[in-house]
Amino acid sequence: MALIYSTTLRPSKLELLASWLPTQDWFHGDASQLTSIGAYRFDDPDGEVGMEGHILTAGDDTVYHVPLTYRGAELAGADDYLVGTVEHGVLGTRWFYDATGDPVYRTALIHTIATGGREAAEFVSQTPDGETTPRESSAKVWGSGSAGSTLGQEVPEHGDLTVLRELAGANPDSPYGWVLRGTWAGLKFPALFAVLEEK
Repeated sequence: MALIYSTTLRPSKLELLASWLPTQDWFHGDASQLTSIGAYRFDDPDGEVGMEGHILTAGDDTVYHVPLTYRGAELAGADDYLVGTVEHGVLGTRWFYDATGDPVYRTALIHTIATGGREAAEFVSQTPDGETTPRESSAKVWGSGSAGSTLGQEVPEHGDLTVLRELAGANPDSPYGWVLRGTWAGLKFPALFAVLEEK
């Protein structure tokens, strides 16, 4: 379950990304036209790390996949993946990271791929102790594996994980094996989000 607080972020996620994306060699869009077209979340079993995969456009037809993690303290050894800090109206300062360099996201992604998992259910809370209401995720993702797989328990030793930065429609009958696919409003075929290649 992903708990979302109804509050302000300064800067906003899009403002934060508009500053960071132009520094990435895989981004070739216009950051001033950054638009969100969907997002999915994963759940951290320990409840410490937020994980959100953003689906964005930036002035043309390219669709970008930008997964982020956010934490209440700095992630040791991950300075190269730091996107920036945000002031959260309820939780205070949050450190945002490119999730490809965060072991919690990588573990969650591999587990989702391996077990045929899906995005986390989303619930909105007005206050930390308030009642919650469900919210529909604006993007759906699913892994190609099956329940009961132990692959996700062998993350450091098992496979090479590639997170795709640009998303395009992928026929469900494509030859890829261990993958995360997903969709959002208006997409004709599922897109390929990540590939796990077995060693």
